[in-house]
Amino acid sequence: MEWQPDILGEGFEACTFQAAGPDGVERTATLVRHVPDPAEGDAGSRQPERAVLFLHGWSDYFFNEELAAFWAGQGFAFFALDMHNHGRSLRPGTHGGYVADLDNYDAEITAAIGIIGSLRPDGSAPLPLTLMGHSTGGLIAALWASRHPGQAAQLVLDSPWLEMHGSPAVRRAARTMVEPLARFWPESVIRLPERAFYWRSISSAAEGEWALDDNYRPPHAFPVRAGWLSAVLTGHARVARGLNIDVPILVLISGASANGMFWKESMRRTDAVLDVNTIALRALSLGRTVTLERIDGALHDVFLSAPPVRADAYARLARWIRAYVLGDGGTEGPSTAPP
Repeated sequence: MEWQPDILGEGFEACTFQAAGPDGVERTATLVRHVPDPAEGDAGSRQPERAVLFLHGWSDYFFNEELAAFWAGQGFAFFALDMHNHGRSLRPGTHGGYVADLDNYDAEITAAIGIIGSLRPDGSAPLPLTLMGHSTGGLIAALWASRHPGQAAQLVLDSPWLEMHGSPAVRRAARTMVEPLARFWPESVIRLPERAFYWRSISSAAEGEWALDDNYRPPHAFPVRAGWLSAVLTGHARVARGLNIDVPILVLISGASANGMFWKESMRRTDAVLDVNTIALRALSLGRTVTLERIDGALHDVFLSAPPVRADAYARLARWIRAYVLGDGGTEGPSTAPP
């Protein structure tokens, strides 16, 4: 496996690989790793004792260097996976963001974890792994963990897309309408109103602070295709039936949602994508040990929120790590927010 300099620049490397799904199709995925600078103190000089693998959301890619630095500061080797048809793994002639079955991600997630395990310099056992996912990546991570018990030691979900807006009745109605299209014309585009409110709140090209590559994360997202939407709705139905994940799970969401066809100032401090109250209820279907943290003022990705808000989110994540990973019961320790 050959590592190359990453688009994020110094401190990051990437390797592209192929993985065959259950349908036998080879798909391209890209694993990104954070390589701390030895001059950065403990995070750069000590050998990590654990690893974390981050899965991005739909129509997205990994770019949050601050998140990587946080995990490195907690003693983790940080990795992120740009899944097929996303970000660094986009290829000409493919539909951005498209997947016909969320199970098709299993092979590349499993392969990425295998690569992470092979990096141990002394050939010893792989590092204990925490799986982290945002939005649709949170749904994918939860489904993967339920199908691969014993592979991940913990699960961290950042605003996971576990259910449609409103209620399961909305999902069932949507599935009834989408299924005929998904069966016969899976790649057909479903025309939906285009909104770029969330992008507006995070992109430095608009009113946010994050430098985004619009080729990897388009302002209006990729076109919604029938097969993809059917795959997501099927995943939601699985979550609703209960996943019985047997490892500790942390779910972080905003304190409130803001929806609608027109921009509102409240979208600067709320989740403008998901119904957080619905997600909070559905999180109880994930497993037996679920911690829910509601972050006042947070955006859809809580770790892209305004600095004071994401500092709160990082502090809550660090407390959970101390309690459920390090095992000290979440007692107060040194400052854990990234610089």
